[in-house]
Amino acid sequence: MKKYILYILIAVTASSCSDFLNLQPEYQISENSFYKSPKDFETALVGNYAGLQGLHNTALIDLGDLTTDNTDIKSTSPLVAEAECDEVNLTASNDFLNTVWSISFATIARSNNILSRLDAVTMTDAQKNQYKGEALFLRAYAYFYLVRLFGNVPIVDVSFRSPDEIMKFDMTRRTVDEVYNVITQDLIQSATLLNGIGGLSKSQASSGAAKTLLGKVYLTTRQFDLAKTVLKEVIDLKTYALNPDYKKLFTNGNDELQESVFEVKYLSGNVGEGNSFSTIFMPSRFDVGMFPGNMQGAGRVLPTRQMANSYEKGDLRRTASIGDSVKLISGKYEKDLFGLKFVDFTTGIVGDGGINFTSLRYADVLLMYAEALNETSSTADAHTYLNTVRSRAGLPAKTGLDKAAFALALENERKFEFFLEGHRWFDLVRTGRYQTVMNQYFKDNGLNFSVADHEVLMPIPLREIDINPNLGQNPGY
Repeated sequence: MKKYILYILIAVTASSCSDFLNLQPEYQISENSFYKSPKDFETALVGNYAGLQGLHNTALIDLGDLTTDNTDIKSTSPLVAEAECDEVNLTASNDFLNTVWSISFATIARSNNILSRLDAVTMTDAQKNQYKGEALFLRAYAYFYLVRLFGNVPIVDVSFRSPDEIMKFDMTRRTVDEVYNVITQDLIQSATLLNGIGGLSKSQASSGAAKTLLGKVYLTTRQFDLAKTVLKEVIDLKTYALNPDYKKLFTNGNDELQESVFEVKYLSGNVGEGNSFSTIFMPSRFDVGMFPGNMQGAGRVLPTRQMANSYEKGDLRRTASIGDSVKLISGKYEKDLFGLKFVDFTTGIVGDGGINFTSLRYADVLLMYAEALNETSSTADAHTYLNTVRSRAGLPAKTGLDKAAFALALENERKFEFFLEGHRWFDLVRTGRYQTVMNQYFKDNGLNFSVADHEVLMPIPLREIDINPNLGQNPGY
């Protein structure tokens, strides 16, 4: 892992603030010529945000959805890493785990570089607060994925100036509680520093984004009173609202929607800034005629038939999330399930999708708040926030549920609301329901798989253990 702490900067250039930014990696940048002006910190932060493209582009979708009852593989040549996710039989060599680990620690390292250099540069207090708040958010964001997937992980909160400093640093894994303490403190400070700062795009950290992520952290650590308080603060900001058209959230032009709390920008045009959702969510067929140039699908993350059939009658999210018939080159249509979210039908180049990925959105705030209310003996009030989301989906209100029934209804609502957004594994593990749901799913489908107790955590990547044997491995792997 230590090699990832050596990341100093990914620099970027941009033609305008609204366009996503072309990465120009530069190595061995001299500290004598960088981190000298506010513009340098802006550049460093944009590079840090850009790293999230690789985090969400397939890796977290496979780990968050393909490991669940939502999706399966129908590729004629699945990757080993994909098969492991589909069968919930992940190994320490899984490429998706390597991706999340390396990108997350690179994000942390870049954040530390920014935080350690801010005080030495002359700038306004507002600028310093903004840059510090954004860097703290990104560090917490990366650690939150690491701790949920891997449990105990190293805590690196300093910037290294030499290989010798790295070698002397304690890279042993720290307890989950210690990691969550870092995450919580970073997000509390980030929300405070960014409070009142305007002009931020949805692809930048904001006070609302920091509080939203903090609410999710509190839910995960079962601090429901704290979750209830901070999520209510997000609601009371009145900055966010549900988009009336659910489908618009996942199609071209979904930039800066009011429902978006934090989003990851992608850009098509064969400039290396696109995503791969258009291929992984489409059936593995040579005769697909739905894209320019008749680009083929890959069939790597497709809706299960059980998922497709389990939507309530009239749920508007069904047609926005799942397609039933594929248009062929011949012009005919053939029955075949595929995912629709984030699929860019305007590009015919693999990995060139230009639809943004919304990592945090207001529907999540409402459903998390409903969960916090339910867990703090306010189930009657929780119905209001669940039903707000259901109403947008065209569904009737739920009424009169007790705490246990409401928890199951909420689990079900999140399954459909966040399908193909990488939430399902994290939701089921967080609520302690992963083994129950998945083992029943495997049984119902006649599959000889099961989820063992240790598989609610992922294995530490073998590559990292080879570099740093002191990391050790999670039990059972």
